[in-house]
Amino acid sequence: MAKLQVAIDLLTTDEALALAAKVAPYVDIIELGTPLIKNMGSSVITAMKAAHPDKLVFADLKTADAGELEADIAFKAGADLVTVLGVSGNATIIGAVKAAKAHGKGVVVDTIGHPDRVRRAQEVTELGVAFVELHAGLDEQWADGYSIQVLIDEAARVGVPVSIAGGVNLENIEAVIKAGAQVAVAGAAIYAAEDPAAAAKALSEVVRRA
Repeated sequence: MAKLQVAIDLLTTDEALALAAKVAPYVDIIELGTPLIKNMGSSVITAMKAAHPDKLVFADLKTADAGELEADIAFKAGADLVTVLGVSGNATIIGAVKAAKAHGKGVVVDTIGHPDRVRRAQEVTELGVAFVELHAGLDEQWADGYSIQVLIDEAARVGVPVSIAGGVNLENIEAVIKAGAQVAVAGAAIYAAEDPAAAAKALSEVVRRA
């Protein structure tokens, strides 16, 4: 069954915990955004896992080098999943996967910035990662002419386990899941909503139906 992931792009542990407390009943994966981890350090990972031990805690490290070392730090702090950039070398991904196996956890390759997300997703799947994130970052989303449809189309033809991140909302989440994404990643659609819990609940209901 497909999963719903909330991307918490806030900047303090208190803010992240407050949001997670509201939306946890409706999400499967709690993602701690890169700015949040950079601002608060690995302690925010530990705090989130302690608050929600039944959820998968996703540390969006976007590691580009020293894959084994950075992944090990996050796993020891309580992360269940960490990200390594798809634009990094295979050795970095392999190192992170080695750490994941040692801890019984998983690595997600983030394709943000890669010129051929589909090809890279197919390549890195062979390295033992949990799944690949087809990701259009905020800068790409804000560019003229951006549409999440490009990610939906990529998911439909990639042929390997993927998530989609890049503007998932209530209008498109059904298409995201039907394209084959195992995980739908919603950020602003939840944390910027007037009622984050209601927003997460509505998204979750669509995922379950789809």
